[in-house]
Amino acid sequence: MRIFSGIRASGDKTLGNYSGAFRQYVTTQEQGEGFFCIVDLHSITTPFEPDVLRESTIDVAAWLFAVGLDPDRSTVFAQSHVHAHAEAAWLLSAVTSFGELRRMTQFKERAEEQEFVSAGLFNYPVLMAGDILLYQTDIVPIGDDQRQHLELARNIAERFNGRFGQTFRVPEGVFPEEGARIKNLQEPERLMSTTRGAPQGVVRMSDPPDVVRKKFKTAVTDSGTDVRHDPEKKAGISNLIEIMAVVSGTTIADVESRYDGQGYGQFKGDVGEAVVELFTPIQKRYEELRADEGELRRLLGIGADKAREASAPTLDTMYERMGFVRP
Repeated sequence: MRIFSGIRASGDKTLGNYSGAFRQYVTTQEQGEGFFCIVDLHSITTPFEPDVLRESTIDVAAWLFAVGLDPDRSTVFAQSHVHAHAEAAWLLSAVTSFGELRRMTQFKERAEEQEFVSAGLFNYPVLMAGDILLYQTDIVPIGDDQRQHLELARNIAERFNGRFGQTFRVPEGVFPEEGARIKNLQEPERLMSTTRGAPQGVVRMSDPPDVVRKKFKTAVTDSGTDVRHDPEKKAGISNLIEIMAVVSGTTIADVESRYDGQGYGQFKGDVGEAVVELFTPIQKRYEELRADEGELRRLLGIGADKAREASAPTLDTMYERMGFVRP
């Protein structure tokens, strides 16, 4: 079974990234042949600084290995190191409609926040489709916020297959059962993001233990005391319950049962402590990896070689079936 997923080379990585992406990567790498990509080409669709992009790419590589991706089991690489991704995106644009891209919710939301809206931001989902389809992917472990993009990738694959002959596997999404959309601790109506929402409500994977504890102790809840999962009426406490389920490896029902009648104070402290316990060994491994940038570049180079070899047959087939003259 082939597995593919990608993560942007921008922004500090957060508890939301861990819940929606990193932990899924580690779990699914045990199920088959995994390809995990730092999508640096996607990262230039919104405002960026070149020096920051370079550092962020290496930084994300360190986090991927620190959380448990094994370079001997999984292929970890940077998107721009494999030219097939950009080529596939251009070819797939021929079977993607303007209307489909215009309806993408994430594009509309981000476009409203920016004075300059790049064509790359509009075309982002086609590049994502190319990323996935190049590897004849069976499953895509992603966060719930990417569900619409994956559905478009499936539609593009089916349209290409129908017009040019069976070329792509049509992938299935794998979404977290718990913690698919971790929210800002201060604004639980917003996703946890480093670019939107209250900064003090964002738990970064690099945050020191005392900072993590403080953020959870001051997390917004509601006027009640019942530790009960009800996203509509109790958004803040429901978010904390989901976080506890994720970091402790239990279910929402288990968390509710354990804290029945205990009130918010004890619960918020325990959630913070559980996050600290989870992040401490990951942070230690990250610091070790980050201290040897040469080794990280070497591992990315090995991953790129493997990714180029794996994606080449699909790209060649695309060119052939679309009628291009090949050398």
